[in-house]
Amino acid sequence: MSKKLLHTPEGVRDIYGKEYARKLQVEQKLHEVIRTYGYEDIQTPTFEFFDVFSKEIGTTPSKELYKFFDKEGNTLVLRPDFTPSMARCAAKYFMEDKAPIRFSYMGNTFTNTSNLQGKLKEVTQMGVELIDDASVEADAELISLVIEALKNTGLKRFQISIGQVEYFKGLCEEAGLDEETEYDLRACISGKNFFAAQELLDERNVSDDYKEVLLKVADMFGNMTSLAEAKELVHNKRSLAAIERLEQLYEVLKLYGVDEYISFDLGMLNKYNYYTGVIFKAYTYGVGDAVVKGGRYDNLLHQFGKEAPAIGFMITIDELIEALDRQRVELELPATKQKLFYNPTDKADFQAKLSQARELRAQGQAVELIREDA
Repeated sequence: MSKKLLHTPEGVRDIYGKEYARKLQVEQKLHEVIRTYGYEDIQTPTFEFFDVFSKEIGTTPSKELYKFFDKEGNTLVLRPDFTPSMARCAAKYFMEDKAPIRFSYMGNTFTNTSNLQGKLKEVTQMGVELIDDASVEADAELISLVIEALKNTGLKRFQISIGQVEYFKGLCEEAGLDEETEYDLRACISGKNFFAAQELLDERNVSDDYKEVLLKVADMFGNMTSLAEAKELVHNKRSLAAIERLEQLYEVLKLYGVDEYISFDLGMLNKYNYYTGVIFKAYTYGVGDAVVKGGRYDNLLHQFGKEAPAIGFMITIDELIEALDRQRVELELPATKQKLFYNPTDKADFQAKLSQARELRAQGQAVELIREDA
């Protein structure tokens, strides 16, 4: 018998028993909070046309997509990311709507990369999208929702790090960087590879003054004091407006009572090109990557024909469960099932045990009816 009949491909795995029960419980805890904020569930296809995740839209690189063809010859991909699918749905079904749209989703995403570093190629994500609301209150709503949802799972030791794409873009513009240099620099900074960033700026002959500022921003994080320092480093309206937006956001988050979970990181950038303003990530102990990633993408829906600002986030369920396990957070799992054994040769015994099982099941208990000779 071939080993491939029993083993899964690299980057995917089976989940069963108590582990899967924990996963379902975490998903339920997150969804409870999302529902209370007024978000409605939506389900999109596991695969879409290639164009939904094209380079122009700014999502996952083509080489990291699982691509295949249908019988008509169309190129299809397994979704690597939910946000473009949400944007497509909003444009298709809510083109004329002017009121804010609140979507909630959950499902698996697929990334075909060989650079796993222990990561899975198939992961479960849950998230929300708030469409057609450009306000700072919308930014605060989603960040507050993330915090309340994580707390509801039992997670206590975590931090939300907030950045602003426009601050970096304004600074690059002020320094006279071309689009290619900005893109390459963002890749270096998002990966926290400051040596590569230094080398890139040297190669592109960026002036020493701006080189110093760009490298300083790459490592600038902390509380409100870091924002004040960042404001002193720039002179362009775009970057200054970005800082003012973060200051306003912090004031609203204080009204939500979640400011203790907040920090700022102006060197935080995202590999997805569609983010346009506030971006944020949730970090906790026990896992190397962020368990939540989100941000504002005000131009993405334009690609699908609808002019509407938007902001969203996604929670990687697998990463969150790993963090909960390593922090020894106990989850209240469903009661263990009961086992009732019956004598298959005794009709009366079987009838009695069946009646008992039906009564317990009607009360919501899990009961396994088992032959004594099984």
